[in-house]
Amino acid sequence: MSLPAERAQNIAHVLIEALPYIRRFSGKTIVIKYGGNAMVEQRLKEGFARDLVLMKLVGINPVVVHGGGPQIGDLLKRLGKATEFVQGMRVTDSETMDVVEMVLGGLVNKEIVTLINRHGGAAVGLTGKDGDFIRARKLLLKRDAPELNEPEIIDIGHVGEVESIDAAVVDMLVGGDFIPVIAPIGVGADGFSYNINADLVAGKVAEVLHAEKLILLTNTAGLLDNKGQLIKDIDAAKVDELIKDGTIQGGMLPKVRCALEAVQMGVGAAHILDGRIEHAVMLDLFTDEGIGSLIRRR
Repeated sequence: MSLPAERAQNIAHVLIEALPYIRRFSGKTIVIKYGGNAMVEQRLKEGFARDLVLMKLVGINPVVVHGGGPQIGDLLKRLGKATEFVQGMRVTDSETMDVVEMVLGGLVNKEIVTLINRHGGAAVGLTGKDGDFIRARKLLLKRDAPELNEPEIIDIGHVGEVESIDAAVVDMLVGGDFIPVIAPIGVGADGFSYNINADLVAGKVAEVLHAEKLILLTNTAGLLDNKGQLIKDIDAAKVDELIKDGTIQGGMLPKVRCALEAVQMGVGAAHILDGRIEHAVMLDLFTDEGIGSLIRRR
């Protein structure tokens, strides 16, 4: 068999393998948290945009929630503004919040929208301030203070947590065959803007949209056991065990808790994928083997 014929046959096998998954997910909503290397390397950015366009063309409704921490840090550095972190959270005064809104709601969001549209999609960028669809409240951190006999409350500025999400704006875009691209900025009852962790926003958006799947793109292979091996499939009870015994810790902990809460609140399944792999979303959705870690209710 000639090489072109072999290649054509391989393509046919790929399409046949993907068919039942296309049928299964057609008409369903998939919420994707987009961040890490997938947002930095041009090859991965182009591939991600094409993946979203393909998903929409076969009847799936992707909704993107993106981060942008490194880009925020870079601009603050260029402006000569020092960055301080407390418990992994960026201390965000009013001036820093202006930069956050400029980067997340402007530069990063519009770059993603432009890439998707350039590859044949119809994306619309928005922040949680549009239509007040992400209502936020100030996040107050606690720190042990034995001398006070109670935890010390730490105010880190315009950093928030999700209070509520009104799905109407996103539903309208999805119903109009657009791909929503959401920057994780909410608005408080006080009228101030708040920067919210993108994983948490993605989880809450998946909940209110009754999404079939929540996909979190990261810079790791997925959930790893205490021997460093990938955990391909895990239920909520086992996740709780791994958190308690310290196997899941550090930066993976908030991602796992977000995924766990989403599936417990009705999202079909959550996936933690390696965003450094080209077409990671396609490989997970449309192949028998899949990649990354799948978190199920049971």
